[in-house]
Amino acid sequence: MATNVLMPQLGESVTEGTITKWLVNVGDVVNKYDPLAEVNTDKVTAEVPSTVSGRIKEIVVPEGETVSVGTLILYIEEEGAGSASNSTGSVEASLQESATSTAPQAPKATQTTPSSTDNVSMASASETQSGSKQRYSPAVMRLAQEHNIDLTRVIGTGSEGRITRKDVQKVIDHGGLLQATDTSKLMNSQLATTSQPSTMVAGSSQVSSAPVTQQSNSIRMASSSAPSQVFVAQGDQIIPVTPVRKTIASRMVQSKHESPHAWMMVEVDATNLVTFRNSVKDEFKKKEGVSLTFLPFFIKAVVEALKEFPMLNSSWAGDQIIVRKNVNISIAVASDDALFVPVIKDADQKSVYGIAKSIEDLASRARAGKLTMDDMSGGTFTVNNTGSFGSVLSQPIINAPQAAIMSVESIVKRPVVINDMIAVRSMVNLCLSLDHRVLDGLVCGRFLQSVKEKLEAIGPETKVY
Repeated sequence: MATNVLMPQLGESVTEGTITKWLVNVGDVVNKYDPLAEVNTDKVTAEVPSTVSGRIKEIVVPEGETVSVGTLILYIEEEGAGSASNSTGSVEASLQESATSTAPQAPKATQTTPSSTDNVSMASASETQSGSKQRYSPAVMRLAQEHNIDLTRVIGTGSEGRITRKDVQKVIDHGGLLQATDTSKLMNSQLATTSQPSTMVAGSSQVSSAPVTQQSNSIRMASSSAPSQVFVAQGDQIIPVTPVRKTIASRMVQSKHESPHAWMMVEVDATNLVTFRNSVKDEFKKKEGVSLTFLPFFIKAVVEALKEFPMLNSSWAGDQIIVRKNVNISIAVASDDALFVPVIKDADQKSVYGIAKSIEDLASRARAGKLTMDDMSGGTFTVNNTGSFGSVLSQPIINAPQAAIMSVESIVKRPVVINDMIAVRSMVNLCLSLDHRVLDGLVCGRFLQSVKEKLEAIGPETKVY
């Protein structure tokens, strides 16, 4: 009896996933809970486990294709007398039991199409007319129809040249397909204005200036509405954009387009904080096994100020503003190839010690690729520690749908005037970006002033536990 394996829902708001890598082949024998594939969503990359023991009968969705939750992706010939109806769709429950998140990374190359995976592709009329009849998935057909895309002119990057949803989406992102006459004019213009081989890149699209032959009758480019053309010379490195980087880019653009950003900054005298932290950090490390950084003190001041000014702990929801009851602080954790934003839940109920432990735990699991969906969800306000890189001033992009984000800059010694005398003090800038639909300068100014006062009041009596 064949068992249907469906694309699982890897999170409350996740509606689709991309098969980045199949871990099995047709004919392989698998046991229950064995990993079948790596699936990438806009939140995490996770392994999809088998719901039954049996033999792989058919792989329905090729690597690189994005499909909706609930879409059939694989058939397994189940061992023994099992019922397909009992196991269909049970991958979601199995995933909750056994799957763990892994660090997102670019999928390994498994296709023979040379360097075209991330290009917006358009086939010439002669190529599409002579080719065999293409089969399209319902998701591809629906997306193409919604945006009036001619699928016969799109070159697929999936298995055996199959057109994936990702291929269509890239065409849409770059304004659709050029007409053949426009393509010819652009190619002739490019050939006439260059005397040596080079590559023209428009967004993620490329056009080779080498002479066009019968073997190279496909042209890859964006439409005239695409970003400005970028010329790439010999020796330049072109790095394919990973799914994680695409997600970050999409969300940052969305935040800047949807949220009217405003920005303000306050300067804080952190001299007392530096003195206090230096006096307790060694004992703290010896006792708790965790380094006591400055960040927990800043987060503690922020969550106390959020209680005083709850509008900073809110979200824009179209015709209403949602003021959050819980104070969940998102923090940025960077790895070599990705940026994660795990969440410290109920941060207002934690001491400096509790916040420090939470930061250490989330950061270590993020770098080990072991964050869960719950770790990444529910944030209500973001604190970004750009000071760890030596930055002294920044304008962070709001982590939508949150209403604000605050960057803690580097603590540096500067001469300041105190009681009409110059003194050397440890100073730090706190930079706040706010959604002007929700917040204005008055409430945000008072919020930052409250954070400033709490930090400058730190001293020998400050409690860490």
